[in-house]
Amino acid sequence: MSGSVWFSDTMILGLLAQVDSATGLDATLERSVDLVGVFFFAVSGGLLAVRKGFELVGVVALSLVTALGGGIIRDLVLGATPPTAFDDVLYLVVPLVAAVIVFVAHASIEHRFATPVQLFDAAGLGLFAVTGAVKASAFEANAVGAVLLGVVTATGGGIIRDVLANDPPHLFHPNSRLYAIPAALGATAIVIAWRNDFYSGGFAIAIAFVVFVVRLAAIRFGWRAPKPRGAA
Repeated sequence: MSGSVWFSDTMILGLLAQVDSATGLDATLERSVDLVGVFFFAVSGGLLAVRKGFELVGVVALSLVTALGGGIIRDLVLGATPPTAFDDVLYLVVPLVAAVIVFVAHASIEHRFATPVQLFDAAGLGLFAVTGAVKASAFEANAVGAVLLGVVTATGGGIIRDVLANDPPHLFHPNSRLYAIPAALGATAIVIAWRNDFYSGGFAIAIAFVVFVVRLAAIRFGWRAPKPRGAA
């Protein structure tokens, strides 16, 4: 590794340490929140794979890409390489465990929840909107960029999941309930809090929960984004 890259990484770590001191961030909490999001997204991918009749490899593959796709895209855009998914072994272990759980207990999960794929997807959406915006802010992305990366982190894995399963992605379906908009609102709240020094782990969890509830309400009540006037 070159000296200039080492210096850049050191500066980033120093910045994060200063931010932690100033705002009371808990890196362990944020990592835990991120891993919970990975688990939820992996479950949604595995359940869709089972529903599509995929075998073991297909279930594992769809779980992995759903859980890790958005975060990998975010890290590559930020230049945070290697992406966390390939640098922290838990980011591979957690979705693999989720895939095994789904493979063995999918019938119980389907029986317990009315729309389990959408439920776990909504949970991952809220958590990743938050962690994506936080990481982008920590890497000094501008406000709009940080919000966009929060949305990309939250929706990227789900888009890849749906494309590989030959389903229309929620984001681009003509009758889609609110999907990217709750993630964008959540990411915006995080960026505003970060830039005004009132961000905290508790605030992040609260925002993730709000995004989750809004997404479920949109599914339940049929809330949609407006279409162009005169469009079919």
